[in-house]
Amino acid sequence: MKILIRATNWVGDAIMALPALRAVRARFPEARIAIVARPYVADLYRGQKICDELISYDPKGAHKGLSGRERLAQEFRARKFDVALLLQNAFDAAWLAWRAGIPERVGYARDGRSLLLTKKIAVPKRGEIPSHEQFYYLELLRRAGWINSLPPESFIKLDVSEEHRRQAEATLSSAGARANTTRIAIGAGASYGSAKCWPPERFADFVNRFRLHTDADVILFGTATEQKVSDAIAAGIKGPSIGLVGKTAIADLPALLSRCQLFVGNDSGAMHVGAAVGLPVVAIFGPTDPHGTAPITPRCTVVQEKPYCSPCFLRRCPIDHRCMTSVRPETVEAAARGWLRSAEVASG
Repeated sequence: MKILIRATNWVGDAIMALPALRAVRARFPEARIAIVARPYVADLYRGQKICDELISYDPKGAHKGLSGRERLAQEFRARKFDVALLLQNAFDAAWLAWRAGIPERVGYARDGRSLLLTKKIAVPKRGEIPSHEQFYYLELLRRAGWINSLPPESFIKLDVSEEHRRQAEATLSSAGARANTTRIAIGAGASYGSAKCWPPERFADFVNRFRLHTDADVILFGTATEQKVSDAIAAGIKGPSIGLVGKTAIADLPALLSRCQLFVGNDSGAMHVGAAVGLPVVAIFGPTDPHGTAPITPRCTVVQEKPYCSPCFLRRCPIDHRCMTSVRPETVEAAARGWLRSAEVASG
């Protein structure tokens, strides 16, 4: 049997979908499984032993426009997939599977695509399944008859090879990171929107408070679009910081974060990657709900102040951003020091 799985588009969603992908692999160990995903998601999935093949889908490049999608659909048709499992909700995912002539097309019946599905799965109603997003993908499998129950996960893991760890260590060293020194990874961006972002001056204040007690290397991660935020943080930090914003690809992020000792940041894809490679995480939440999207790890402290308007799930705050500005640097610093003290006790 040949199975084509359409992966989710966001990095955080891609991590939270890993239990479902591993469940498919376990359910069909002899099947030929291909995952089609945006290039940055495909890069995250390499080496995770969840499929036999990764197919990059680039709607802004090689598969741009109707002609690009048609070309990709014809490639799928030529490969004669038996089943398409659509973890992504969009109409586009169902259209590609339908246009490719894949006989069985399984997905949630939403976004106007029901007529394109052969197995239309009802979207879970509020309260029918646990609130965390990992269960949304697992429930699709359960309702499709591929698994019997929703396996609870206490840790979603991304495997990082020793070769990639060595390469990451070399990258960090050349950027100025010291050996045998605590490294704090800062993820100050969020591709979803500015409402999820703690103010840069608060990040800088946290770092300055933290360094009163621990001589740590501070490493700023993010995409090129987050350069201004990174610059503002670096300007407020007393002492040096290491800026890798815009200098590394998402494919490099798991290995780079695995060489750090702590992640502090917003509700973002980088937060989920940090947790998945085993870092303690201090996750700053504002307009979103940690019950739905907190990283799946026992080593996480969620810091959140909840005014009446939170969670609103807006990309940009229309008022005064009080859910984030009310989070105090000393609260984040106390959580960060707590995790490092735990690590010292465990090692010592």
